[in-house]
Amino acid sequence: MSTLSNTVEAPRVPVLADLFANTWVLNAVLVLGGALFTALCAQIVIPMTPVPMTGQTLAVMLVGAALGWKRGMAALTLYMVLGFVLPFYAEGGSGIENITQIGSVAGATGGYIIGFIFAAGAVGWLAERGSDRKILTAFASFVVGQLIIFAFGLAGLKLAAPELVELGFMSSSSWSTVIHDGFTIFIVGGLVKAAIGAILMPAAWKLAERTR
Repeated sequence: MSTLSNTVEAPRVPVLADLFANTWVLNAVLVLGGALFTALCAQIVIPMTPVPMTGQTLAVMLVGAALGWKRGMAALTLYMVLGFVLPFYAEGGSGIENITQIGSVAGATGGYIIGFIFAAGAVGWLAERGSDRKILTAFASFVVGQLIIFAFGLAGLKLAAPELVELGFMSSSSWSTVIHDGFTIFIVGGLVKAAIGAILMPAAWKLAERTR
């Protein structure tokens, strides 16, 4: 982790969005694009109980890294808000109850959605220290971002666990079951997505540098 530590201590460097966004209009377009990209990836779903595996987390990492922490958090906040009324969440889900009713079945995934915002911020901040330029540091930063998502998601899932158990979606409301159902079974998929992102971001930088 010494490589990531060096990244954290480094001064701010441009992220990919800085190469294109030099007006508030372009920044707004990029934020909207980040929200729409996340919504699109949210429709890539592998059904699982009680929480499906989706392409959202990969999108969150890529959006955060490409836009930087401020625009990244803005994009994921916009994604969350648009999902109140549009079918932007996983499997075409929508509704403000996903956030306001955390602690119930309706809000079982709300913690993850809120976690997206902070994960994008963390990954974006690390990208502003150059983490997305190399595969190893990009991978490490994407793992950090996903751990942030799971921290928020597990908290929300734990609150909803009693109701999920009652409806047969979970076998127990204990922390061990919550961690298994909301984190452990996603580890391999999360690492694969982190690896994909770690390959894509440095490749995107090389392409951007060639076309400048």
